[in-house]
Amino acid sequence: MQKDSVAGTLTIAAILCVVCSVLVASAAVLLKPLQEANKKYDMKKNMLLSSGLLKDPKADKEEVLEIFEKVNSEIIDLATGEELEDPPENFDQRKAAKHPNFSVDIAGSADLAKIKRRSKYARIYKVMDGEQIQMYILPVNGKGLWSTLYGFLAMSPDFQTVRGLGFYEHAETPGLGGEVDNPSWKAQWAGKKIYDENLEPQIQVVKGSVDSSDPDKEYKVDGLSGATITSNGVENLLRYWLGENGFKPFIENELRKSEQ
Repeated sequence: MQKDSVAGTLTIAAILCVVCSVLVASAAVLLKPLQEANKKYDMKKNMLLSSGLLKDPKADKEEVLEIFEKVNSEIIDLATGEELEDPPENFDQRKAAKHPNFSVDIAGSADLAKIKRRSKYARIYKVMDGEQIQMYILPVNGKGLWSTLYGFLAMSPDFQTVRGLGFYEHAETPGLGGEVDNPSWKAQWAGKKIYDENLEPQIQVVKGSVDSSDPDKEYKVDGLSGATITSNGVENLLRYWLGENGFKPFIENELRKSEQ
């Protein structure tokens, strides 16, 4: 067969396509375990940064893993707030939210976070000091302007005070809604109050700056300049996940246990 013929050209092209496909497929298969390991590590690091347990985003892997040894996780049923005795293997909350057997629809009026569906279960985290719980870290997500924001909310053992809030994934506008990543804005959250005396979430992201004379200033955080929709999205997703359809049943259970 002449190499410059049409048949020869097509044959060579077909061989190249097969070889490249095999190489790409092999690389994907071989690299998948490493990619999964890196994904889990990034999740741990972002959780620790959100909670304030890790201060330096450039900390080495050994330091991150050492701090994470203090963190225990549980998979809970969001409807009851109880820990699952036989949780799904390799549970992934984001994947579960898209699976009809592991998720539920959220009624329009209840869908403050505008996520439409949520997983029936959630993985929660407890930061321990021996047998004592020092902090709870809860995964949260909800719509901003252009994207769904995914992050972690860290709370005091009595669930009354924010220890930290951070988002590890979003596609908000840089310089506007993207300022959810700004360390100065994130620092405002630490120490803010969450619930009123009836365990109803009161946390707010206000337009502009919080008035220092406001008697409810402990519940309020400055809004993001030029990003009202993203600011509202952050407030709404927190109110959703802290409410009846989110982690409130779990929080009520934990508070009852602490009183016993």
